[in-house]
Amino acid sequence: MLQILITAIISFIVAFLAIPVIILIADKKKLYDIPDERKLHKHTIASLGGVGVFIALTFSSLLNISFLENPEFQYFFAALFIMFFIGLKDDIIALSAFKKFIVQIIAAAIIIHLGGIRIESLYGILGIETLEPMYGIPLTYIVIVLLVNAFNLIDGIDGLAGGLGLMVTLLLGTYFYLAAMPAYAMFSFALSAALLAFLIFNFHPAKIFMGDSGSLLIGMVASILVLKFVSVASNPSAVLPISSAAAIGVSILLIPLADTIRVFAIRILKGRSPFSPDRNHIHHILLDKGLNHSSIVLVCVSANIIIIGAVYFGRAMGNTLLLLSVFGLTFLTMGVLYITLPRRKLVLQRQIISSLKAKKANSRVIDLSTKQHIPIEKVQG
Repeated sequence: MLQILITAIISFIVAFLAIPVIILIADKKKLYDIPDERKLHKHTIASLGGVGVFIALTFSSLLNISFLENPEFQYFFAALFIMFFIGLKDDIIALSAFKKFIVQIIAAAIIIHLGGIRIESLYGILGIETLEPMYGIPLTYIVIVLLVNAFNLIDGIDGLAGGLGLMVTLLLGTYFYLAAMPAYAMFSFALSAALLAFLIFNFHPAKIFMGDSGSLLIGMVASILVLKFVSVASNPSAVLPISSAAAIGVSILLIPLADTIRVFAIRILKGRSPFSPDRNHIHHILLDKGLNHSSIVLVCVSANIIIIGAVYFGRAMGNTLLLLSVFGLTFLTMGVLYITLPRRKLVLQRQIISSLKAKKANSRVIDLSTKQHIPIEKVQG
């Protein structure tokens, strides 16, 4: 217990001291997140908070986690290094979604084939138990990439990704501590402490954003921890077995996971790339409902905790029924929230779009060589 506490304290102190320095460096080097029509902030803000979280997590974990006793962690950190640096590059020089996707696949390959984290059973979901590697390994890739992107996409308002990440790591860290798995407990609480320090500077109005370097990092750690939790807790011979552990593991990540699945589905149905940006996330809907940043964080985290508690106390129902119930209720709630958006918001958006189209229609283009007007339709063609 003492070693776990020391790990968390070191992580908090390192992040708390590092983030103000990062803000200062970003200010001097003009490394800002520039506002645009899709973003919610109005002023330039540094988006390198993930650097402080990564330094704190890595430093405290490497000091206390023994690679001799837990050799898989060297591969975990190798994957985290890759994920962090591609996120950092995207924060400084924007990368295409395809390039980030390729790096996510590489990091997932390290976790699966070297770190030994993989799905080997569906634990009775849809009546399926043991999974052959030819099915389990591809499914693990899908789960890891989906969770990484879930935290990346939910990072849209101050404190939300950090608050959800803090909740996930605190819950899973507590389980690993009670299950006599100190290395995983230290790993979890190290990120919890780093996120706690980060949130001091990130709650609205934020002084710094975590950026992709932070959200991709949280997503990768969360995928490792939840897959390990489901594998261990589902084993009857474990120190602390839990029935319906798969459903509980999914419920821990439900808000970012369900929001990402819903948004991806909508984009695909509209014939767009699932990675194309829009303003259709749950935090955008709640903003249009009139909630502020802090209220949205409180609502999302509280709702996720209530769902976790409901799934835990209803674990006798089994994984299949629990998952169907939880996802059905969540998607229904999100759908109702969207359908009941204030009409004035939708009218205002249409007015803005109409205004832009009108300006576009009145635009005139001149050929500088002939001094003649060119219809704008020909230019667009």
